Amino acid sequence: MRYIHFILGVAALLSACSGNDNKFDASGVFEVTEVMVSARVAGEIMDLDVEEGTDVLADKPIGYIDTVQLYLQKLQLEANVKAAESRICDVEKQTAALLQQIDTQKKEQTRTENLVKANAGNRKHLDDITAAINLLRKQLDAQEETLVNNNANARAQAEAFRAQIALTDDMIRKSIISSPIDGTVMVKYVEKGELAVQGRTLFKVANINDMYLKAYITSGQISGLKIDQEVKVYADSGDSDRREYRGVITWISDKAEFTPKTIQTRDERANLVYAVKIRVQNDGFIKRGMYGEVSF
Repeated sequence: MRYIHFILGVAALLSACSGNDNKFDASGVFEVTEVMVSARVAGEIMDLDVEEGTDVLADKPIGYIDTVQLYLQKLQLEANVKAAESRICDVEKQTAALLQQIDTQKKEQTRTENLVKANAGNRKHLDDITAAINLLRKQLDAQEETLVNNNANARAQAEAFRAQIALTDDMIRKSIISSPIDGTVMVKYVEKGELAVQGRTLFKVANINDMYLKAYITSGQISGLKIDQEVKVYADSGDSDRREYRGVITWISDKAEFTPKTIQTRDERANLVYAVKIRVQNDGFIKRGMYGEVSF
């Protein structure tokens, strides 16, 4: 379609330049900014409250895709988070018994040492107490290491489940259907009850308030143009009348294009043209695909 518009625009340009009416500097075809809105998740389309010609606002919900499975998945993940967090224990409380045993053995060690110094105690008994304290300390270190590692693993699992919950929430948000721009629904491709798969086009929306006249100019004209330059744009109104609009140049191609061979004579095939886009505020009378002229 764009290639056809290109051919028609160039044909209109060359016709205007070679005819008797020199009022216009270039001709082209009016275009609009179109967006193909696609499904971002898979599921049954539960609602899509738009029809062709409906005006929509950017990011305003106009339908949604079934989220029951996603919601149930989120509940399961939340339960997994609670289960993982329940495995996190208080290390001090879990090791309190061993610490108490060590403290008791230390007191007994001190008492026995005093008895041994006074030649009233058994040396072997003191050695047994010292060995028991060393054993308890090793048990304490091993238990603390195990508890710390278990806690770290439980916290990591909980964080992983939370990340999955965030992903599920994002998919639930993406189940809401909306338009990314203010515009008018041009084509509706699906209906309520149909199955949407990720990437399937739901509808096409276009901003018909801001129209663009895509025209083609010669290499001799491009040097006198610049971005944001105001120009006069004319659109057909009836058989012999035209409407005048204020236009602003928004884009000038930096690459020259050869005129299409299909519509030009052999001498004209060597001509180079540059594409330009001119933004025009639409009052409702400009339609996509209409021909327009521009005066610089």
